[in-house]
Amino acid sequence: MNFLKKVTTQVLPMAEAHLSLGNNSALHTSAVCCRVQSGRYRITVKRDRPLTYEMANPPHFIGHRKSWNSWNTSTLKDALRPSQTAIEDVFIRKFITGTWHALVCSEIIIKRQHNMIRIAAIIRQAISARKMYFLIGYTEELLSYWMQCPVTLEFQTVADKKDVVFKYI
Repeated sequence: MNFLKKVTTQVLPMAEAHLSLGNNSALHTSAVCCRVQSGRYRITVKRDRPLTYEMANPPHFIGHRKSWNSWNTSTLKDALRPSQTAIEDVFIRKFITGTWHALVCSEIIIKRQHNMIRIAAIIRQAISARKMYFLIGYTEELLSYWMQCPVTLEFQTVADKKDVVFKYI
């Protein structure tokens, strides 16, 4: 409290002196912006942007109507590797999006349990079953080698990307 008295007695006279000099400077204020924009999608003019169920729910519904995209315990207090896990999750998502180019219809969910990583997503049936099995094996092998733990892909397939659309905005 003593510190606060010293600061106010020193700062207020300086501010008053600066404002009374006749400078053309002024105190500018703006309205408080209480709008929350992150994680929300802007409505288009034609209302033709497709949204999945996960995308349609705003971020404050995480844990109520929608789930987390990464399930792990490395962000708990005194965890061993929270930043490494986050970077690995970004790498996994980019690798799967690149390997399964234009086939992933939903968000990629990463679940870590003990020493195992399970990856879930919804994939379009745009390629033959033979190519799909090859890509599953290819992705599991490379990710298992890079992450140095077993990786399992849990993909579900849909005939068309429109089957995943929840609503249009």
